[in-house]
Amino acid sequence: MSLADLERLGAFYLGRTAEGPYLYESRHLTTHGVVIGMTGSGKTGLSVALLEEAAIDGIPAIVVDPKGDLGNLLLTFPALAPEDFAPWVPPGADPAKVAATWKEGLAAWEQDGARIARLRATADVALYTPGSRAGRPLSILASLASPPPDVREDRDAVAERVSQVATSLLGLVGVKAEPGRSREHALVSAILARAWAAGEDLDVAGLVARVQDPPFTTVGVLDLESFFPKKERFELAVAYNALLASPGFEAWLEGEPLDVQALLWTKEGKPRISVLSIAHLGEAERMFFVSLLLGEIVTWMRRQPGTPSLRALFFMDEVVGYFPPVAVPPSKPPLLLLLKQARAYGLGIVLATQNPVDLDYKGLSNAGTWLIGRLQTERDKARVIEGLEGAASGGGFDRGEVERVLAGLQKRHFYVHCVHEDAPVILESRWAMSYLRGPLTREEIKKLSKAERGSTSPTGTSLMSAARAPNAAETGARPVLPPGVDEVFFPTTKPSPSYRPVVVGAARVSFEDARSSLDFSREVMFVTAATDGPVAVRWEDAKWAGHVQARELRTEPAPGARFATPAAAMLVPKSYAAWSKELAAWLSRTQGIARWRYAKTWSLPNEDERVFRARLAQTAREARDGATAKLREKYRTKLEALAEKIRGKHATLQREQAEATAANADLTASAVGSALGMLTGRRGMAGFTSAAKGASRAKKAAGDVTRAKENLDALTEKYRALEAEAAAELAALAAETDPATAPLEHVVTKPKKTGVAVQLCMLAWLPE
Repeated sequence: MSLADLERLGAFYLGRTAEGPYLYESRHLTTHGVVIGMTGSGKTGLSVALLEEAAIDGIPAIVVDPKGDLGNLLLTFPALAPEDFAPWVPPGADPAKVAATWKEGLAAWEQDGARIARLRATADVALYTPGSRAGRPLSILASLASPPPDVREDRDAVAERVSQVATSLLGLVGVKAEPGRSREHALVSAILARAWAAGEDLDVAGLVARVQDPPFTTVGVLDLESFFPKKERFELAVAYNALLASPGFEAWLEGEPLDVQALLWTKEGKPRISVLSIAHLGEAERMFFVSLLLGEIVTWMRRQPGTPSLRALFFMDEVVGYFPPVAVPPSKPPLLLLLKQARAYGLGIVLATQNPVDLDYKGLSNAGTWLIGRLQTERDKARVIEGLEGAASGGGFDRGEVERVLAGLQKRHFYVHCVHEDAPVILESRWAMSYLRGPLTREEIKKLSKAERGSTSPTGTSLMSAARAPNAAETGARPVLPPGVDEVFFPTTKPSPSYRPVVVGAARVSFEDARSSLDFSREVMFVTAATDGPVAVRWEDAKWAGHVQARELRTEPAPGARFATPAAAMLVPKSYAAWSKELAAWLSRTQGIARWRYAKTWSLPNEDERVFRARLAQTAREARDGATAKLREKYRTKLEALAEKIRGKHATLQREQAEATAANADLTASAVGSALGMLTGRRGMAGFTSAAKGASRAKKAAGDVTRAKENLDALTEKYRALEAEAAAELAALAAETDPATAPLEHVVTKPKKTGVAVQLCMLAWLPE
């Protein structure tokens, strides 16, 4: 088979089987993959080959590299010349011999320098070193920033993100916080949630200040000081402050933002393989970074439209410790979520390890492709077979046969189980196009990154910033625009300004909601840069035009102005019609009116919480006064009626007690008289009969007294219960209508598609 035959679109050339070249369908990776093999099995070579194929196919990837050897993806030399290999060969090795070996190895697999050139032309490869300036540094500040408005609308997603970031931040200072049980986690989560809900960005310094003095007085239903005393909060703040003051921590705050979109594509729209080397980090720092990265990927994923095709890859080498079977480190929940949900968004997850024992194979059952190389111990084989058996679908798994095959695997040979293929195969992995020289040292990373930055433009700068970046070579006279391309100028008071071309879009966005009587419109205006890449304009990267209104745009430039050269797409009249439609679609997704709601009362559009609460307080006072008066009148009538009955029962009791006393006195006198009569012989049985009747009357009188007491006690208890009921209703009424404690619901109303009317979309000149 020729090289041309191997370049089938959507197919990864990973090696060959007994039947010939093995072409793996890229879309199969949407159901994720696992690469397992001991040291020396060829696992790294196969992983590099897979990433190379993704790059050639235009599939970007984020690669987490704990060992430091996946930076070899930057060692690609189309000329295969000895001088290219010379800086990277081991001490004492002959560069010419290494170059010849690599050329022969590639040729044996129908590859050559032209294919390496294609790899380099198709995708950018960048080497990042978070927490270090050796490679491209990555700033973690973006991970503490408030999520975008559309993400904040998903409360479940925000709560999940808050919990994950809080766990990562606490792990960085050695606090193993369990969500839902740790007070440190509850405090940091509350701080993040409060800031993000307000659209406020945080940094570590800001977190230190708020740990000491949180912007709230309760956590849950408990008083803050009771839940987490200030003295103990200070200890947590000191831990973060020590981190801030530690040498080298500033490297975490420098460099490009931790932006998934920028890691996957360059500003020109070229797919990128971003290698994130974390070999230099300590265990806590690695977990901190990986968990933050995974959280960012989850957030990015949820903002993507669904697709059955492979959109991007996330590859992580040596995943042991980040996805254990029992423990739940900060990295595990987002990784498990990605394995379960990323397929719908076209994001493939590939995990690799040389230590297969300590993995959550229940979670890995979501993986549809397993590539298994030589294993070191019988225990490793048993665990892998157990995982394979769980991942096998439709039955027919022959455990004995798999054990036999795995036991006989040679170096660079892999047992491939793919649920999308008819049967497993034995794959011999192809020769990597990248020079596999092993883990890179810090100095080598510096040298490689310097060369990389010298040949490619730095990334991570937003498109707007790039559009505003001065470039004297590009400034000059006002360009002559072709017919059909209109232009406007942003107002400026600067003398002789330098203008940069942007695309400006203005629209009227209308919001309607019958249940809340909302009928509101507002005008919005955004600007974004245009590039000469495959996607010239991305409204997702647009910036709000500030307080400048569309009617304030000028038709003529300021005197003495200089102009940069517009991108080619900006000079095509029909581009603006397409961008106008994209603007309308983007606005319908991203625009919204945020309002407060309490019961059936809604805040006005653009009414802030303080004004709304003041209005609520006045309404509440009026309602409370009226309701309290009615409530008191209701219970006053009932209580007075009961009091009157109690007075009557008390009089009855007194009368019954008097009658009982008299009856008892008569009974006593009658009994004494009868006894004396019997002794003297003056009275007979008649006296005893009279005494018996007196006893009956006394007994009846005593019963009447008891019943009267019971009736009085029952009425008294009813009166007290009614008093308590009245007091409770009054207290509940006061609590319900107290604006200081009233729970407010934050509601965002989106426009309908027909509610977005684009007013203009044209080339605009932005002064610097």
